[in-house]
Amino acid sequence: MIFDLDGTLTVPVLDFDGMRAELGIESGPILEAMTQMDERERARADAVLARHEEKAAHGSVLQDGAARTLNELRELGFRLAILTRNARRWTRVVLDKHSLNVDAIRCREDGAIKPSAQPIMAICAELECDPTASWMIGDHRFDIESGSQAGCTTALLVNHGRPPAYASLADHVIHRLPDLLALVDR
Repeated sequence: MIFDLDGTLTVPVLDFDGMRAELGIESGPILEAMTQMDERERARADAVLARHEEKAAHGSVLQDGAARTLNELRELGFRLAILTRNARRWTRVVLDKHSLNVDAIRCREDGAIKPSAQPIMAICAELECDPTASWMIGDHRFDIESGSQAGCTTALLVNHGRPPAYASLADHVIHRLPDLLALVDR
């Protein structure tokens, strides 16, 4: 069971529009835009992301039922992993703050990022499991694309909201994390 972090296990608080405005990025994914920056711009962008991610990590709040869902999945024998586009340092802060125990973590410093299938393949190799027997759970199109490309079963968390247009790309749409428990093969 591979989980996205921000917006999936934690309540979303990162202000992506504010970060884009601060960095002078008109639209689109921030990390991809940063690959087009020169060294000086990239260093500045890294500092902006670190400041925002640090604040979000220290102020993080778990989604309703997140800890219980992870605990029940663990009791059912599932291995747990985190796949995030966040920095490892701030991911660890979130996991430690909420006493979340996972078997693998893949962050942006570790190589390819979502929506690539490569980080899922790396997690599955590390945990010696088959991607086609794994799940990717997230709240963003990149989570679903990454999981689908790797052959995972995918679950889109919409947090009680209306499913977005890309919801049809997911194998399952859930409104709360505990909804996942009814879907897994026991």
